[in-house]
Amino acid sequence: MNYWLVKSEPVKYSWDQFVKDGKTFWDGVRNYAARNNLKAMKKGDRVLFYHSNEGLEIVGIAEVLKEHYQDPTTTDANWVVVDLKPLKPLKKAVTLAQVKAEKRLANLQLVRLGRLSVSAVTHDEFSVIMEMADMK
Repeated sequence: MNYWLVKSEPVKYSWDQFVKDGKTFWDGVRNYAARNNLKAMKKGDRVLFYHSNEGLEIVGIAEVLKEHYQDPTTTDANWVVVDLKPLKPLKKAVTLAQVKAEKRLANLQLVRLGRLSVSAVTHDEFSVIMEMADMK
């Protein structure tokens, strides 16, 4: 299993809306590095859901339901989506400030590549975040 992090502005698409919808396709990615991460996602992978702009915190865990396919919001074949479903909210949201203060997360792509909307997370990084969220 691999681990990922996706960002969404709560005013555009919040964790609560995601839970209400029950699943969604992750669209609107127009960065090649983020797109490559979408292409690398496999069914069953775990995905951290991060509120960007407002909140600046990891709030939930999702799962990849369907691997990449053509983004239905564009005819440009360069762009893809994956289907995600919410699994559970974090018991305690993990803020960006907490992430940056945690030495074990110094190499997390959220920290190093802050503008990347879809990023990889290592197993160890995922475990640290789960610990910080009181999910162990």
